[in-house]
Amino acid sequence: MQDKNHKNGLGVFPYFEERHPGNSMKIAQIAPLYESVPPKFYGGTERVVSWLTEELVRLGHDVTLFASGDSVTNARLVPVCKEALRLSPTCIDQAAHHVLMIEQVFSEKDNFDLLHFHLDYLHFSLSRRESVPHISTLHGRLDIPDLVPLYREFREMPLISISDAQRAPLPWVNWQGTVYHGLPEEEYSLGNGNGKYLAFLGRVSPEKGLNRAIEIAKRAEIPLKIAAKIDRTDTEYFQTVIKPLLKHPLVEFLGEIGGPEKNEFLGNAMGLLFPICWPEPFGLVMIEAMACGTPVIAYPYGSVPEIMEDGVTGFVVGDVSSASKAAHQLHRIDRKVCRQRFERRFSAARMAQDYLLIYKKLLCGEPEPVEISHGDFNWIKLASPNRTT
Repeated sequence: MQDKNHKNGLGVFPYFEERHPGNSMKIAQIAPLYESVPPKFYGGTERVVSWLTEELVRLGHDVTLFASGDSVTNARLVPVCKEALRLSPTCIDQAAHHVLMIEQVFSEKDNFDLLHFHLDYLHFSLSRRESVPHISTLHGRLDIPDLVPLYREFREMPLISISDAQRAPLPWVNWQGTVYHGLPEEEYSLGNGNGKYLAFLGRVSPEKGLNRAIEIAKRAEIPLKIAAKIDRTDTEYFQTVIKPLLKHPLVEFLGEIGGPEKNEFLGNAMGLLFPICWPEPFGLVMIEAMACGTPVIAYPYGSVPEIMEDGVTGFVVGDVSSASKAAHQLHRIDRKVCRQRFERRFSAARMAQDYLLIYKKLLCGEPEPVEISHGDFNWIKLASPNRTT
């Protein structure tokens, strides 16, 4: 049943409007400090926080961003540390900076209507003891046994998932909604795919499947260009598993690339390879490719079946053999349709509106779930159908 304050599927809450004339809110966005906001190179969470922050500012909200000092934003920036921790030559203990940031956020809590955390569980203990409204978007994997007792202890914490698949290991926590990532429509433009190569974009790690991407390209006899970040923890994997595979004449390793370069890299590609072997919570690179009109060949794990439309925005396949065959069918995918699907489903404007509905629901203390339908898709589920008390 729809709540009495929900009208025409737009999330209009009269009580909220009385307290917030013009619907304007004072919102704190609290980002991880590993990368700047937006990141200079790789960085999924920080990039999403940037897109959300800028869209909220554009919509007229008073937004404060807690992030590294080298971040760039139209919001008020609180520089918690001088620069992104991953690229800092002087940072040894990254956790220390995050503890200080959480303390700083709560010291300013009276300045905000709502705190939106993107730090997983780091703030839970303080949030439990403070009265300010707060919400947390979980950006990572949840299928880790160590997390179960932690989330059971803090099961009252209001949480947002970035895909329904992400929720599977913890269906009983206090899910407030699923909000798919979205990016600004002007961030990427439609490419022609005339580069005659397959693309791999992301991290060099076992779960991302770069070794399988190389094998797919070799079997398909199509060149593969790799734009990938190598974390310190994955250096040994790169040296022992991936580096020997880079000697093949069809394979070109470009290293880590930044935002402007990605548009050209993805837009010129015939297709993007996404042969993951883990429960991917979202997979930002899939919608980045769609924004360029580039079809995706992906394995059906985690969020992939939610994000991909098999035969429309690419192909969902189960193994290397199927993927290599699909690579020769990429011409069947209409690149303009890929771009249209991105605009309908994965824009920053849509993402911000979905978050705003959850903010309003939280601030009004609305107990009933509200489900919004945008076109042919249900974007937000403001309660988990699997949740039990």
